Amino acid sequence: MTTSHRTTSHITDSRLYGATFASTEVAAVFSDRNRVQKWFDIEAALALAQAELGIIPQDAADEIAGKADAALVDLDAIGREIASTAHPLVPAIRALAALCDGDAGEYVHYGATTQDIVDTGMVLMVREAWPLLLADLRAIRERLAALARDHRDTLMVGRTHGQHALPVTFGYKLAVWVDEIDRHLDRFAEAEPRIFVGNITGAVGTMASFGPNGLEMQRRALSRLGLGTPRICWHSARDRVAEMAWLLVQVAGTLGKIANEIYNLQRSEISEVHEPFHPGKVGSSTMPHKRNPASTELAVALWRLVRGLLVPLTDALYQEHERDASALRVELAAVPELVVYCGALLARMRAVVENLEPFPERMEANADHLGGLLLSERVMLALGERVGKQTAHEIVYEVAMAAQERGTAFREELATDPRVAPHLGREAIEELLDPERYLGLTGQIVDEVAGR
Repeated sequence: MTTSHRTTSHITDSRLYGATFASTEVAAVFSDRNRVQKWFDIEAALALAQAELGIIPQDAADEIAGKADAALVDLDAIGREIASTAHPLVPAIRALAALCDGDAGEYVHYGATTQDIVDTGMVLMVREAWPLLLADLRAIRERLAALARDHRDTLMVGRTHGQHALPVTFGYKLAVWVDEIDRHLDRFAEAEPRIFVGNITGAVGTMASFGPNGLEMQRRALSRLGLGTPRICWHSARDRVAEMAWLLVQVAGTLGKIANEIYNLQRSEISEVHEPFHPGKVGSSTMPHKRNPASTELAVALWRLVRGLLVPLTDALYQEHERDASALRVELAAVPELVVYCGALLARMRAVVENLEPFPERMEANADHLGGLLLSERVMLALGERVGKQTAHEIVYEVAMAAQERGTAFREELATDPRVAPHLGREAIEELLDPERYLGLTGQIVDEVAGR
């Protein structure tokens, strides 16, 4: 059949930027052809279930199922009719009915309502994209866990409020990310039985058009599609869609955070981690030396786009009566965008973490950037054993501030302070200022989260 030559303006369809903002595989799931195919799959499953229960003739159901192929219809023609009828589904129903021989077309969409097909079709598309998203998320998790094991004991600065705080290890930082992703994977598994549920209940959900076997008909039709059966119609209860959206927003938030962390650690003056670089990757049109963190910058941008879609999708929760198209139409536009952007973000971050470049020597050098101040807590606790914790805090605070204001070495200020020297000699001070000896249980924690 003919293919559309309509000019596209959306970034995910752009010939210039489409590959940047969309994963090809995930975008294909939400193509017009696949959308219509999902509608036809539902109509076929419905007809076959109705024939089994004697609601429609078996030969009609077989004919409908045999012709339910989106490759046989003209998508452009359906699109023109959708515009002229102002109806999102009837033109596709007419196209399928026209393909059927005899009077079989009369039984297409028998007793169903548009929202049955649109909702169940949306669920089928999301379910098709789901394993693609999960494959990338699991790959990211496994690579981060492997890096955490490799860098279990690699010293680096732990930062709070953007400032040096205490020593940690690079493996520990990565293990925090791994644990967060593990929770996402748990949430995905727990949510699937709630999300992957279809709906074929008729105009207002009462199944009046299907007769006494309506519930069994729905169960059989949805079973053919591999979907769960709802206890009651969810045309006006959009929590399933909202839960799916919130799950993807949480995952995107984690990946955006990781991308931003890599971006910051790649800063020239920090340079502890770099995103992958390859010859030919251009950082600037005017400054040839630049190696910009383009992939992580894009990942943060994608996270922001994903987060922005949560607002309209939560608006869709606010339904009036038994169905509210003003809210439901929001999902028609927002759900594909959400999943496609997530697919692009996951694919991009998988490429980043699978080829991430850590620089342990730089991490170690940065750990001494403050000349021992990174270990002020350890010094305070050791001194506190002699003079009391609160008193020790005041003393070490004053010494630390003096070292920073005068530009002198922390160890020298400690060794010459009359409140410290009687309790901590130079040798003890040097031992206390060794960051390798103040990593707490980082190794044990990494082993617990990322494995040995």
